[in-house]
Amino acid sequence: MLNMIQQAEAGEHNILLPAIPELVWSAIIIAIFFFVILKYVYPKYKEITDQRATTIKEGLEKAEQAKQEIADANAQSELALRQAHEEAAQIRSDAQESAKRIVTEAKAQATQEAERISAQAQRQVEANRQAAEISLKTEVGMLAAELAENIVGEQLADRDLSSRVIDRFLDQLETSCEKESVRK
Repeated sequence: MLNMIQQAEAGEHNILLPAIPELVWSAIIIAIFFFVILKYVYPKYKEITDQRATTIKEGLEKAEQAKQEIADANAQSELALRQAHEEAAQIRSDAQESAKRIVTEAKAQATQEAERISAQAQRQVEANRQAAEISLKTEVGMLAAELAENIVGEQLADRDLSSRVIDRFLDQLETSCEKESVRK
């Protein structure tokens, strides 16, 4: 070290510093190197990084768009599901109303049918009662005529007279029956 200091003082070339021509040539080579880098390499590098940045930006935009589409699809599916639930509730409500209406109609129809059957049965009972009454009147009339013939000892030849006697007897019999039923 001491030796170097002495040489520097003597004006000799410093080992730590390169010679001036070497410095000039090194600067020229470095300048050419930077020029080549700036002229050919940097534009390619810039183009590649720009493409990557564009690709990344497009990918992010597509991802955002896909995210939005998924959100829209979810909203639509929720809306469709809600509408389906509302429609199902409406169908259920309509079915219940229809069932109630059908039951009401069936009850009304059954009531009408029961009333019709009851009325028909009443008419049948009334017809049977009238037939029995007519039959009974006829038989009682015949018995009354026979009894009257036996009592009087003659046969009643006049049919009209015989009918009137029988009718009067039956009317008296009905009147006495009605009086007894009122007393009870």
